Amino acid sequence: MDLHDLFLIFHLLLFCYWLGGDLGVFYSSGMVVNPELTDSARVTAAKIMVNLDLVPRICMSLMLTVGGILSEFKGVPHPTWQMVGIVLLGPAWLAMVLTVHLQEGSELGKAVARVDYWFRVVLVIYLIISVTVSFQFGSLGQAPWVGGKLLIFAGLVFCGIMIRQFIGPYAKGIHTLATTGATDEVNAAMKRSLGQCRPFVLAIWAGLLVEVWLGVVQPGGEQINETMSAIGPLLGF
Repeated sequence: MDLHDLFLIFHLLLFCYWLGGDLGVFYSSGMVVNPELTDSARVTAAKIMVNLDLVPRICMSLMLTVGGILSEFKGVPHPTWQMVGIVLLGPAWLAMVLTVHLQEGSELGKAVARVDYWFRVVLVIYLIISVTVSFQFGSLGQAPWVGGKLLIFAGLVFCGIMIRQFIGPYAKGIHTLATTGATDEVNAAMKRSLGQCRPFVLAIWAGLLVEVWLGVVQPGGEQINETMSAIGPLLGF
């Protein structure tokens, strides 16, 4: 087992825990809006959901660094400055994610949350521009599928941004549950807010599955070309 294998295993684990954690968050989020449960049970479900949501957030923060290093093994060249940025991105983003979670409600947590939000906006724009330029100049070489994965990742980050736009009434409702208790208006607002978020959650799941497909099949890459060359004569091509 070499360094490439270790990063590949880590990459796969990040995907599994990301999707698995998201499924848990999705299930528990439904319990939070269930009016048939007691307020205390719904608050407990909310606490589980918030803590569980940290797992996919961690996985997202590390994915670009691990994927970028793997792409280097696949023959995708990176300038020194870009490689340094790729390596430092994961730890820096992870630090923001952990700070937002551990310092929730504090002035530090709120400040870092704002930085994290705008960082994600800039990241989406940067990834789209970077991949477009890479395709235009052919710098992805034998791994054009890497560009596809990066564009999808930008889409995943965008979906997360949109979830933040709609999650406000849901989060506010959780606070109300824990303090004064639920009302019909609060329940309706929470359910509506969650319903607005769910299409973006489903889009994230779909994007993750497409990313897995791209990573396995690697369309346009050297591996798939060699495979087609081998089976082509058997198929009459």
